[in-house]
Amino acid sequence: MKKITHLLMSLTAIALMRNALAELVVIVNANSGINKLSKTDIVNLYMGKSCKFPNGLMALPIDLKNSDIEKAEFYSSLTGKDLPEINSYWARLHFSGFGSPPVQAGSMDDVLNIVSENKGAIGYIDRKKIDKRVKLIYIVNPLP
Repeated sequence: MKKITHLLMSLTAIALMRNALAELVVIVNANSGINKLSKTDIVNLYMGKSCKFPNGLMALPIDLKNSDIEKAEFYSSLTGKDLPEINSYWARLHFSGFGSPPVQAGSMDDVLNIVSENKGAIGYIDRKKIDKRVKLIYIVNPLP
């Protein structure tokens, strides 16, 4: 009986933790002309392999600070890499002169504001923060 009680408590705790996590979504400016991007398109933009959206618009990827758990979740979900691997990747590219990492924003609210004010900006935020100034184009980690 104790094992069943312990198991139920553990499952409940896991469910509550999952609900506390943000449902990360990728957003663009509402006037960008972008309606949807594939996972590959997003990875290419955030890893510096592409600098334009499929419609030709120059892209401005916006990132969160390294200390944000959502940033780790974003890169892990899309690339399968952890933040030290991502930071190492960008350090190599930047040092060799082949690219610069995405612009870092201080918070999800900052990401929302930057994307809403720049037609070519792309960012990721908690789905709950979306407003009419931006358009959801990809769900990173759908919640059950």
